[in-house]
Amino acid sequence: MAATGTIIGQDGLARPAWAATDPLLQAYYDAEWGMPVRDERGVFERLTLEAFQSGLSWATILRKRPAFRAAFDGFDPERVAAYGDSDVARLMADAGIVRNRRKIDATIANARATIALRAAGGLADFVWSFRPATTPAPRTQAEVPTQSLESTALSKALKAKGFAHVGPTTMFALMEAIGIVDTHLLDSHRRGTSGVWPPYPDSVSG
Repeated sequence: MAATGTIIGQDGLARPAWAATDPLLQAYYDAEWGMPVRDERGVFERLTLEAFQSGLSWATILRKRPAFRAAFDGFDPERVAAYGDSDVARLMADAGIVRNRRKIDATIANARATIALRAAGGLADFVWSFRPATTPAPRTQAEVPTQSLESTALSKALKAKGFAHVGPTTMFALMEAIGIVDTHLLDSHRRGTSGVWPPYPDSVSG
């Protein structure tokens, strides 16, 4: 265990505890989490998965991700927006995903809202417009915030656009996942790798 709360793996790389042992979580952390996602379908997928994760572990969602992609037509907003009662019934019978009616209904509503947002520049640009002026600089997992002024504002703005299941905590998790903020611990091997933020903010330099 490193001084700041990371764990040094057998490969000599420092990771937070949540990504240090499970091979699937480690691969996700090393290759994807926190890297910039700026396309509509990519943001819609991650927004959907973060909403389904609410109340569950991320490992559960990650293991079901291939099934989610198959069930929701690769997270194509136009296809999902066209879903009707038969699709909802199909999804509620799909044991490969999380069968939560409210979250399924929210996903369909969010697909429709995503299409409507195209007239205002699109979902990706809309979400990225809430990028803060600074990013957290956590030394331990306990210092990683669960929401922020920006995630609260994003949540409110998305709800006004017709989105559902987009609370401030879920939106902060989305912002972490797609690189809008960098909450990698300061001595993690992934800190600063997104190219969006420098690895060591001025507030913690020296």
